[in-house]
Amino acid sequence: MSLSLTAPALPDFPEISMSLLAMFLAAPAPGAGVPTPEKGAPAPLSDMVNTVLGLVAWAGTAAGVAGVLITGTMMTVSMKRGESSEHMSRLGMVLGGCILVATAGPVVGFVFGDGGQ
Repeated sequence: MSLSLTAPALPDFPEISMSLLAMFLAAPAPGAGVPTPEKGAPAPLSDMVNTVLGLVAWAGTAAGVAGVLITGTMMTVSMKRGESSEHMSRLGMVLGGCILVATAGPVVGFVFGDGGQ
């Protein structure tokens, strides 16, 4: 049994280029028969996405309210004990998060949507 270590014969370059040219010429014109997708998501998918985004927005608002209440309680306890507190920076972070949650939809709509109209 003998093994052959010769490479298989490669097709001639002009044959390859001619076959590629024939495929190109046989292809349909650009835009002919190409499907155009509809703008927007299908209704069932859009409804599910709106439901999820609504739940996330509700959870963000609830977390913001809870954050303000917890920070206020911590400030009150610290004041009663006479301790100096750094709770104003925490309150600023919580309020910044609340502003971010409240303005996320309009900002994205302005940047990627209808220009704020």
